[in-house]
Amino acid sequence: MSVSSSEYRDLSGIEAVLLDLEGTLYSSGRLIPGASDALSILRESGQILRFLTNVESKSPRTIVEELGGIGIEIAEDELFTPFSALSAVIGSSEGSRVYGMVAQGLRSNVPCIVDQPPYTHVLVGDCREILSYERLDEAYRALNNGAAFLALQRGRYLKRDDGRHVDTGAVVAGLEYACGVSARVLGKPAYDFFSLAASDAGVDLSHCLVVGDDASTDIKGGSDAGAMTVQVRTGKFRDQLDEGVNGGSNFVIDSIADLPRLLSDGAI
Repeated sequence: MSVSSSEYRDLSGIEAVLLDLEGTLYSSGRLIPGASDALSILRESGQILRFLTNVESKSPRTIVEELGGIGIEIAEDELFTPFSALSAVIGSSEGSRVYGMVAQGLRSNVPCIVDQPPYTHVLVGDCREILSYERLDEAYRALNNGAAFLALQRGRYLKRDDGRHVDTGAVVAGLEYACGVSARVLGKPAYDFFSLAASDAGVDLSHCLVVGDDASTDIKGGSDAGAMTVQVRTGKFRDQLDEGVNGGSNFVIDSIADLPRLLSDGAI
């Protein structure tokens, strides 16, 4: 096991582990070696687990089923997505009328989406299926009329087998620029995301350990929220190292396979 740390930190008080998925537990549809065994050890040790993802192009049920197909067995209530955060923020708000720039098949995840103004909120997620000038203009007009701006996430790019692809953040940034407003981001690296995930686990953020590959979302977001963080040298780690992106994690380990040992040692 290769572990590095810039300072002494005591891990004995960790009560929940908040684990990123893509790049941390699997990559390009394949398990990171040792991931399944690591999860089994964490469960056997009594750790509360939450699995965090910014994926908002699929329903939580679909994500859980796909994870099962590659050997990661989790319960749906262990998964925390931007839709989970959205439900906590506006799920029970009476009178909400949301203009939803999200995938057509996910509109049912936001029961307050409507097709006619007035709108109380503009919600932007993965909208590649429906993106058009008319859609952007309707969102622009709603924001200018006072609708609150919510973004499921604002990632710069996502990685697939064939390379990088533009992510939701480009649409969010365009509307922010056009309207002169800032979106409330519900996915990583937003404080709300990590705070609500910790609350869902029934644990204070200060007793959570965030584990991920992405310095700009997993690590910086978790650190800014007050959690301890561990970055793995898989997924986006090498790309970001070459770009000089550093989230300032408390620990860096080779892969998720090293996490149980790090936690069992209690400190480093």
